[in-house]
Amino acid sequence: MQILEILKRPVITEKSTSQQEKSIYTFEVAKSASKQQIKEAVELAFNVNVVRVNVITMPAKWRGPGRRRSQLSPWKKAVVTIKQGQKIEYFEGV
Repeated sequence: MQILEILKRPVITEKSTSQQEKSIYTFEVAKSASKQQIKEAVELAFNVNVVRVNVITMPAKWRGPGRRRSQLSPWKKAVVTIKQGQKIEYFEGV
């Protein structure tokens, strides 16, 4: 797996946006990615020092009304803490 294929997209929610002040960022990552691979991908992509990586597997959800209900696939989320004083410009909107 290529190092940059690990990070799929940033997760932009109210909670993740408020955590950016504490240098904590959230990403959707590949299901097969390990913590070490996620750390290397974030350091390479954004040129920051990663302190900690927490990984959460989000369960599948049912969506839609009545007979048209379908199930969304489970996905993996990584909460990455970077060194204090550093920030990822991608999230800042600059």
